Amino acid sequence: MMRIAPLLLSTIAAVLIAGEAPAQTGSAAKGGLEYIGKSVRGVPVSPAVRIGNTLLVSGTPGFGEGGKLPSDFPGQMKQAMENISTLLKAAGSGWDRVGKVTVYLTRRDDFADMNRVYASYFPDGRYPARTTLVVAALPQPDFLVEIECEAFLQ
Repeated sequence: MMRIAPLLLSTIAAVLIAGEAPAQTGSAAKGGLEYIGKSVRGVPVSPAVRIGNTLLVSGTPGFGEGGKLPSDFPGQMKQAMENISTLLKAAGSGWDRVGKVTVYLTRRDDFADMNRVYASYFPDGRYPARTTLVVAALPQPDFLVEIECEAFLQ
């Protein structure tokens, strides 16, 4: 399973970077699914999908305004966390409702910086369950981090 997850993530991200898809913002569809956010660079992915009281947040890199990616790790980590904060807020939630986080790093040396930035989003010290993986690569060569999570809404 550990070998499959990075491969699956890489495949999904490659589709995100290479493909085209219409923008989505909080649109409901059949089956009670709500699609939240719009894809960056027109890739075919929903940044988040609400299914009942569960919010699934797709792997989120540190793209900023206009799809720009900070060149340093702390900048990418902070921007990825901010991007997820925006999705959580759009769903009427916040980091306090996140139950599980998965962080993908391309460099083990970024682990301490990742923890420092990550911890700043949980000032009360109540952290979700988390898995952190160091992977050989992410789909775009400049990606240093990608984060996905599951939130449980009220």
